[in-house]
Amino acid sequence: MRKKTRVLIVDDSALVRSTLLSLFKTDAEIEVIGSASDPFAAAKIMETVIPDVITLDIEMPRMDGLTFLRKLMTQHPIAVVICSTLTEKGSESYMKALEFGAVEVITKPKVGTRQFFEESSIRVCDAVKAAALTKPKKLTAKPMIIQPKLTADAMLPKARANCLKTTEKVVLVGASTGGTEALQTFLQGMPIDSPGIAIVQHMPEHFTAAFSQRLDTICQIRVKEAVDGDSILRGQALIAPGNKHMLLKRSGARYYVEVKDGPLVSRHRPSVDVLFRSGAHNAGKNAIGVIMTGMGDDGAKGMKEMHDAGTYCIAQDEASCVVFGMPHEAIKHGGVDNVLTLKRIANEVVAKCRS
Repeated sequence: MRKKTRVLIVDDSALVRSTLLSLFKTDAEIEVIGSASDPFAAAKIMETVIPDVITLDIEMPRMDGLTFLRKLMTQHPIAVVICSTLTEKGSESYMKALEFGAVEVITKPKVGTRQFFEESSIRVCDAVKAAALTKPKKLTAKPMIIQPKLTADAMLPKARANCLKTTEKVVLVGASTGGTEALQTFLQGMPIDSPGIAIVQHMPEHFTAAFSQRLDTICQIRVKEAVDGDSILRGQALIAPGNKHMLLKRSGARYYVEVKDGPLVSRHRPSVDVLFRSGAHNAGKNAIGVIMTGMGDDGAKGMKEMHDAGTYCIAQDEASCVVFGMPHEAIKHGGVDNVLTLKRIANEVVAKCRS
């Protein structure tokens, strides 16, 4: 029998703690070992039992979440999932959380419809189980029915590739747990005249804007959060906004993106499968596909569809992944042409686009 993931909930709101507890009860692989209203109460619980994962709010009395996270990661690293109310104003705090060692950032669940509760359950439980598979590094001081797992059919049907002859290449990238650091490494390796890039990284809304802005300041190429209708341009990477699907479209020789609402696909919104299927439709052999670190199988079917349409597809290798789930599933589905360490992916993409 698979060992349950032990979770400690840390949030100053009793309603949020109760809601999270209800969400976790829907997953037989998760066990809540306790809940705490602030970091001091959490530390008291951890004197008795050490959790596999902590869900942590940012704004709390007595000690804020970032201070607690930093102390935790410098003394006794534990996988931490930041679970907070995300706003553009507070997005810089979440960037700091990743710098301090948080594995994931997710939106704090709210009271809503049954569908909203079910979607929240999927997101929160998946994030916690993914975090449990990671190996946190020490920071140097400085029963309900879950909705069916939908496929990309929910957003667009399979169809014959619509790929007019062109010399212009486009790069499509998918990532999840551990992807923030992996994408930084990849994008920093791309030259200023790189082919246009479209990226799906599993993130909540608002957070992708701050993430894009941060990457834009440290990369040679321009990085921005995608807006519906944005053109795919050389020397630019577009990142799908959180909680929205992003599709690759084509008008003549021009590639652009469509950003739209829709159901969770492969348990995610945005979904890598949606981006990759649209790439199979509209780019085919004119595309390069890359799948990076992440839990689950989002992107595996879509990458196989791109591969069958003539796309050259790359998967990040197990040694350099935080979680080898998504690349492993893509390899198993037969859609991968090459498996490379993270540091080699950018050079391979550039070489293939120039060949």
